[in-house]
Amino acid sequence: MPMTHRALAALVAVLWGVNFLAIHTSLEQFPPLFLVALRFAIIAVPTILLVPRPDVPLTCLVGYGLGFGTVQFIGLYLGMAMGFPAGLASLVLQASAPFTVVLGALLLGERVGLTQRVGIAVAVGGLVLVGVSRATATSVLPFVLVVLGGLGWAFGNLCSRLARAPKPLHLTLWMSVVPPLPMLVLSLLVEGPARIASSLGTSVSAAAAPAWVGLAYTVLLGTVVGSGIWVWLMARHPAGVVAPYSLLVPVVGILTAWLVLGERPTAIELLGGVLVIAGVLWSGRRPRSGLAVPRVEGTDRLEGATP
Repeated sequence: MPMTHRALAALVAVLWGVNFLAIHTSLEQFPPLFLVALRFAIIAVPTILLVPRPDVPLTCLVGYGLGFGTVQFIGLYLGMAMGFPAGLASLVLQASAPFTVVLGALLLGERVGLTQRVGIAVAVGGLVLVGVSRATATSVLPFVLVVLGGLGWAFGNLCSRLARAPKPLHLTLWMSVVPPLPMLVLSLLVEGPARIASSLGTSVSAAAAPAWVGLAYTVLLGTVVGSGIWVWLMARHPAGVVAPYSLLVPVVGILTAWLVLGERPTAIELLGGVLVIAGVLWSGRRPRSGLAVPRVEGTDRLEGATP
């Protein structure tokens, strides 16, 4: 890639890495399930009005919205709301990559080569280390929820792959139409109208400004700008050239959370993080013999690594 395109890919990684800090800030004001509904509603309204519906099967669009937009963020936002560190969340969400490979083999009959199997095993080993560290330090439940978010992302990846959208960014935007209503209903049932009303009522104060800034960052920079640049790069370069830049996301996420929030990962968590990134990167390699290997959608991030 030209140097300018490499810089754009690195910029997207920075935008997505900082996004976890923005989510953390928004969660200090809004209940997690309601925040998911609010986030996607802000994108969904102008999408319905201004963006043509993608020419894809409705089942794929809904499946993508439920997997990527709903299950992923239920797990991620609930886990972070329960205290899972923002920096580690950016790392654990990388579980979507090995999940995508495994689900692709089970549900789509895709071949999983030895290289991918080794990468998956290494990545899973890294996740186990992080999980054990979290269970020892606090509770394993928030970790499990974020891993569940990675599984939801993987299901979304399969649906987006089956959709074969001629304009991937349109699919990414229209995916946002799916989560708001089910998430609002779930929020009303679980978090309750009183809690939602209270978060909205106090959101007009100066103290709530950082939460709105975080939400605006997530919607505009994390989703629209980040996904827009990423899809633009994917359309011009091989996935294997662009995809590795997504592995900078947890690096940026952990560093920003360390600097701003004072989150300090333990040595075991850092080791687990190195194994996760190495496993994801290794599973995306192609054999030198030139034999075709199915593309790993979880590492491509074509439809937007936009937590």
